[in-house]
Amino acid sequence: MYRDEILDLYKNPRNEGNIENSDLVREGENPSCGDHLTIYAEITESRLSEIKHESDACAICTASTSILTEEAKDLSKEEILELDKDWMLDQLGIDVSPMRMKCALLGLETLQKGVKDEKS
Repeated sequence: MYRDEILDLYKNPRNEGNIENSDLVREGENPSCGDHLTIYAEITESRLSEIKHESDACAICTASTSILTEEAKDLSKEEILELDKDWMLDQLGIDVSPMRMKCALLGLETLQKGVKDEKS
């Protein structure tokens, strides 16, 4: 059903954990699937110098958030805000049904909301 890489990212999430006293902490939730995650990031000179997540989520959500944390490190806040649905789906590399789209995008949307909050 899922590509082997997606299952590996689900079973062995990348950048899992929290960052104590982080600059950015943002929770995200997808009530329709039961996904819940928290994104933690350190920001140095307007760039994400470290990023981690804690997820209690489905395979697609956990995998996409793991990919996001790998790709977002060292990006500027502006670059994070420019990432979009197509970028995330391309990174995920599988077809995502409309019912699972929220799962695939929850990590990105949560990070972007946190960056917007942190900017103000």
